[in-house]
Amino acid sequence: MKHRRIPKRKAAVAGGAIVAVIAAGVTLQSANASDNTAQFDVKTLTAPAAGDLAATLRADLGAEEAGAYYDAGTKALVVNVLSEDAAQTVREAGGRARIVENTLVELKSARQTLSDKATIPGTSWATDPVTNKVLVTADRTVDGADWAKLQKVVEGLGAKAELKKTAGEFKPFIAGGDAIHTGGGRCSLGFNVVKDGQPHFVTAGHCGQSGSQWSDSAGGAPIGTMVDSQFPGNDFALVKYDGATEHPSEVNLYDGGSQAITQAGDATVGMQVTRSGSTTQVHDGEVTGLDATVNYGNGDIVEGLIQTNVCAEPGDSGGSLFSGDTAIGLTSGGSGDCTSGGETFFQPVTEALSVFGAEIG
Repeated sequence: MKHRRIPKRKAAVAGGAIVAVIAAGVTLQSANASDNTAQFDVKTLTAPAAGDLAATLRADLGAEEAGAYYDAGTKALVVNVLSEDAAQTVREAGGRARIVENTLVELKSARQTLSDKATIPGTSWATDPVTNKVLVTADRTVDGADWAKLQKVVEGLGAKAELKKTAGEFKPFIAGGDAIHTGGGRCSLGFNVVKDGQPHFVTAGHCGQSGSQWSDSAGGAPIGTMVDSQFPGNDFALVKYDGATEHPSEVNLYDGGSQAITQAGDATVGMQVTRSGSTTQVHDGEVTGLDATVNYGNGDIVEGLIQTNVCAEPGDSGGSLFSGDTAIGLTSGGSGDCTSGGETFFQPVTEALSVFGAEIG
């Protein structure tokens, strides 16, 4: 995934991955769900189109909608609902309806309980529409009294939450993709963007502070200056290009080619995604959770992240997560590597663009 930033070379863009604690396959059934689509045709959709339909149905159904995900096997949008009337609306729109038990309000309340009672370094939680629960993950550092405390809180949430353990350790990936350097640090360029008619790029907020200068080689001349950085809470930053650096809207595919990026979009659970990084190059996977909260330790808690089973390693931070020509996220951190797998979390790029008043370009 290359970002050509200077006339003599293409720049690479990276993304990150995490230890797979959730199975990559998506199933259409859960213990508390029903599925009845007789007499209605389910539309065959691309993942971005499914995301658009999900947003439309979310607005139409309001509180009757309880999350949605993309079934990559059948290329269908699956929508969780609370009543038969709402299910009928989904079917008429071409989606597959599942009547489930837990409302989004209840799942949000479960997440708040975790925030209030189980803010423990090395933990994360994300809404999982496939199981209609909050998926809580603890890394290998959570043990003893902390593990017992977490178990008790999750057990108290009953059918609203599920606890899993991952072999890795949650940490920001402080380096990355089409390598960008500042001082002794290295991160990845995410996506080239335009703000106020001027070329910029976005990357991870934990990579540096406002005012830091960035180059495309270790010890090289600066090509840009970070004008805004947000971490923790969020994890995104904006760098303004200096001079005449080339800035095509592309991602390096590390096979001699690149993927054009024409737009930004929101993730959908089940969406097939790709990320690229200077450490581990290109890897694929799928979105496994949304609105994830991750506690990296030392008070560094980030909310609203995309959870995936794509792998990543240190050196991939800040890089791109995308689906086809659509920018999806910026690599934040995770718990695994590209040998054993793992969970990786990404900052939604649409949020970063909205905050910065920028657009892909």
